[in-house]
Amino acid sequence: MDNTDDIEILMKSIGNKASLASKLLSNASDKEKNLALRNISKNIRQDIGYILSENKKDLKEAIQKNKAAHIIDRLTLNSKKIESIASSIDSISKLTNPVGKILSEWEQPNGLAIKRVTIPIGVIGIIYESRPNVTADAAALCLKSGNASILRGGSDSFYSCQAIYESIRKGLSQSSIPEDSVQFVPTTDRNAVGCMLSGLNEKIDVIVPRGGKSLVSRIKEEARIPIFGHLEGICHVYIHKSADLKKAISITLNSKMRRPSICGAAETLLIDKSIANKYLPEIIEILINNGCEIRGDQDVQAIDNRVIGAVDLDWDTEYLDAIISIRIVNDENQAINHIMLHGTGHTEAIITEDKSVSAYFTERVDSSIILINASTQFADGGEFGFGAEIGISTGRLHARGPIGVDQLTTFKYIVTGSGQLRP
Repeated sequence: MDNTDDIEILMKSIGNKASLASKLLSNASDKEKNLALRNISKNIRQDIGYILSENKKDLKEAIQKNKAAHIIDRLTLNSKKIESIASSIDSISKLTNPVGKILSEWEQPNGLAIKRVTIPIGVIGIIYESRPNVTADAAALCLKSGNASILRGGSDSFYSCQAIYESIRKGLSQSSIPEDSVQFVPTTDRNAVGCMLSGLNEKIDVIVPRGGKSLVSRIKEEARIPIFGHLEGICHVYIHKSADLKKAISITLNSKMRRPSICGAAETLLIDKSIANKYLPEIIEILINNGCEIRGDQDVQAIDNRVIGAVDLDWDTEYLDAIISIRIVNDENQAINHIMLHGTGHTEAIITEDKSVSAYFTERVDSSIILINASTQFADGGEFGFGAEIGISTGRLHARGPIGVDQLTTFKYIVTGSGQLRP
């Protein structure tokens, strides 16, 4: 039996275990699920020393392989981040139970009473890179929504993810929730991803990718089951001529530089021509002072000679770094056209004091998240009150925007009669 055969056998076993566990988990009470989540967060806090020691192994390998700065940033754990992971799980446990909600109900003329009620999806496969926290967030969100999960972390974060998974498994063993409700793929072999994308003989219901363009592209090309996710996060900030200067400066800086490596970081700044000469000098100055490289069109270069000339590729690049492209536009229509041409449907922000313009912008920009006078870095399930997120979807079917517990449910119809027969 060659290595490929070994992987296929392993993955089929994982799929079968998750599928069986999902049947039991779907009927678990909210109280049972919440106890399991609290046990998981408790064990993550208790195991902090071990988790950090395993994280050091990943960091050492990443540094030796000269991994990019944004990968190192996402990969790095410390006491504060571990506490944030545990606190996020606690927050998820306090969310309203997403299962069993009555979405709508009505009575037909013949007396049939119909309800549309939320239920778990089943088994969620999560494939991710360099993000140890996703191990905990994904497992917790799936548990809360009554779904089993199969977690496949990237090779860069393998030791960290496995350590967190061990804490999760320990927490489940201390509860009435089946331990097999959360599965972790214990190999970095890429064939395991291929097995997951095949659906494991219909054992996986949906795949959620969290990673770079190459990973997500592969998943979109090869998956034979539904996907919740996005390819890139080319996010825009548009400063309208009515914008408050202080808001424009602070929102632009936060959107780009709070954490440049996340998918909600702004990559392009658009600004109205009528205010460019007044606003851009201060905006460029503060961005450069905070270590940001500026690329811009000729009009932007004319305002500040430190600006590097932008090329066509810049408008279609997700930098994930301290770099931003700036373009001067005539008005909101040109800004919207730029976003329609170069955006990826992820997140856009408009800074304006004109409510009619913000309404016009939100109606015509077709992205999953649109912010008015707020940073693009709020594009996060935790910031939306979801406790955490399993990812952000730019698709149009089922889930769109941050994927939290409610987005990890589907529904069924319950029809109650009193002996009705169809004529």
